[in-house]
Amino acid sequence: MSRVESFDERYPNIAGWVRDGWIEIGRDEYSRSFVRVLDSGGLIWEGEEDYETVDEALSAAEAGISVWLEVNG
Repeated sequence: MSRVESFDERYPNIAGWVRDGWIEIGRDEYSRSFVRVLDSGGLIWEGEEDYETVDEALSAAEAGISVWLEVNG
């Protein structure tokens, strides 16, 4: 039987990000994107309007955080 991957293993950038920043999932009246990544300075990444699954949205956020970290340290 295989071991179930933890959230921190599957999404290490998200797990690290939410210690000081936050992620918003879902629609609101301010944005058309389904998922957004923010820190105290504001929005650092936002995704598409729609995703097939929440996992797909989280994977996109994971990649977005990774790119942001490469550029901004």
